[in-house]
Amino acid sequence: MEFLYYFGEVFTPVSMLLLVGGTVGGLILGATPGLSPTMAVALLIPFTFHLKPVHGLILLGAAYTSTVAGGAVSAILLKIPGAPANIATTLDGHEMAKRGQGAKALQLAFLSSLVGGVFGVLLLIFLTPLLAQWALAFGPSHLFWLAILGVTVIGSLDSGSVVKGLLSGCIGMWLATIGYDDMQGVQRFIFHDALGGGVNIIAALIGLFAIPQVLTMFAKGRHDDSIEAIKVQTHPIGEAIREVFKRSKALIIGTLSGSFIGLIPGVGGQIAGLVAYDQTKKFSSEKEKFGTGHSEGVIAAEAANNAMVGPSLVPLLTLSIPGSPTAAVLLGGLLIHGIFPGSDLFDNHPDVAWPFINSMLIGQILMCAFGIYVASFAAKIAQVPQSIMAAAVLGLAVFGSFSVQQSMGDVYVMMALGTMMYFLERYGFSAAPLVLGLILGPIAESNYIQGSLIAGATDGQFAYFFGGALNLLLIGVVVLSIGYSVFVEMRSRRALA
Repeated sequence: MEFLYYFGEVFTPVSMLLLVGGTVGGLILGATPGLSPTMAVALLIPFTFHLKPVHGLILLGAAYTSTVAGGAVSAILLKIPGAPANIATTLDGHEMAKRGQGAKALQLAFLSSLVGGVFGVLLLIFLTPLLAQWALAFGPSHLFWLAILGVTVIGSLDSGSVVKGLLSGCIGMWLATIGYDDMQGVQRFIFHDALGGGVNIIAALIGLFAIPQVLTMFAKGRHDDSIEAIKVQTHPIGEAIREVFKRSKALIIGTLSGSFIGLIPGVGGQIAGLVAYDQTKKFSSEKEKFGTGHSEGVIAAEAANNAMVGPSLVPLLTLSIPGSPTAAVLLGGLLIHGIFPGSDLFDNHPDVAWPFINSMLIGQILMCAFGIYVASFAAKIAQVPQSIMAAAVLGLAVFGSFSVQQSMGDVYVMMALGTMMYFLERYGFSAAPLVLGLILGPIAESNYIQGSLIAGATDGQFAYFFGGALNLLLIGVVVLSIGYSVFVEMRSRRALA
C-alpha cells in the first residue's frame, strides 16, 4: 500500500495546478483533429524542462489521459476521430449527435472513460509486477496472430457484409505497405512524391472520416439548411449515469478489452475501441441497433480506449518497454529528468513514480467532470448550418493533416483517400475496417518478418507460428471470430428472406 503514502503529493498547490491545466489542455488538444495523444504529450515535454520530475510527469500523465477521452468530442460531433483510439466512437456517437443527442453521447463517453480509466490505473497500481512478466510472454508470432485477429474483427465491423468488411481491411493493409520497407529499405508503391514516407495514419484517419462527410454536405447544397434544424436535447447527468450502468455488459467488455490490449507492448490502444465495439456487438441482444446511434457502442468504445492508458504504462515503468507510442514519448520525458524506468524504479524513485500514478487516478475524475460540464455547450455544434459546418470541417481537416509533419503531401493524401472513401461508401464499404487494416498492417508485417527470422534459426516457420499454447489459443479465437461473423450474416439474411 505504498501508493497511499505518496497520495498527498498530488494535492499540493503546484501538482493540482498542473493536473488541472494538463487535463483541460488535453481535452482541448484531444478534440482537435490531427493532434493525437502522442503529439499532445510530445508538445508538452519542453514545458517540463524546468519543473521537478514529479511535476513534469503529472502534467504529461494528465494530458495523456484527457487527450484520449477528448478525442470523443470531435468523433461524436463532427465524425472526425480526435485520435485512432476514437474511431469506434464515431460509429454510434455521431448518429446520436445527428438526432440531437450529442450531449447524451458525450456524457456517456466521459462517464465510460472514467470507469475504464480508473480500472486501468488500478491495474497499474496493484498488478504491475505480475502483468509486466505476463506481457513479456508475447513474442513476434503472438503479436502477428493478434494482428490477424484484428483483421477478422474487420469482417463484422460497421458493415452489412463480411466480405465487404474484409475487403475494406485488405485495402487498408495494402495502403500500409506504401513507402519504404523498414526491414529491407526498398521502395513500394511510391508513385507520387507525397507517398515517399508512406501513408501517415493521422492524415488517413482525417481524410477517410471527414472528407466523405464534407462532400456529402456540399452535395446537399445550401437549400437543406432551412429544411429542419436539429433540436439539441438536454440530458440530465443522472439519466446518463443510470444508462451507463444499465449497459453494464458493454462497460465490462470495453474495460476488459482495453486493459488487455493496452498491456501488450507494441500493439497500442489504436485497436482497443474497435475490438471492444466488435465484441460488445457480438454479445449484445440488440445487434441490429449498432451503427444507428446505440448507446452501447459509445460506452464500449470509450471505456476501452481509456482503460488501455494505465496498462500501457506497465511495461514502460517496470521493463523500460513502451507499450504504446505515447508511452514511448513518456519514456523520453523520464530520461530527460535522469530517471531510468525499470524493475528498481519504485525502490529508487518512489517519490516520483507513485505521485505520477496517483495523479492519473485523480486526473480521470477531473477529466470526467470537465468533460460533462462542457457537453451540453459543445453539443450545440449540431445546430450549425450544413454549408458552414462543411467549410469548418474541411478547414480543420486541412489544418490537422498539415500539422502532423508540416507537409502539404499529407494534405494531398488526406484529400485523395477521402474522395476514394466517398465513392466506396456508396457501394456499402466502410471507413472503420479500412483504417483498422492500415493500423494493423505494419504490426502484422513486422512481426511476421521477425518471426520468420527467428524461425529460420530454430525449428522452422510452421513450428514457430503454429506451436505453443498461446499461439493455438489465438488461432482458435481467429477461427471462431470468422465463423461467428459468417454465421450472424447468414442468419440475418435468412430472417430477411
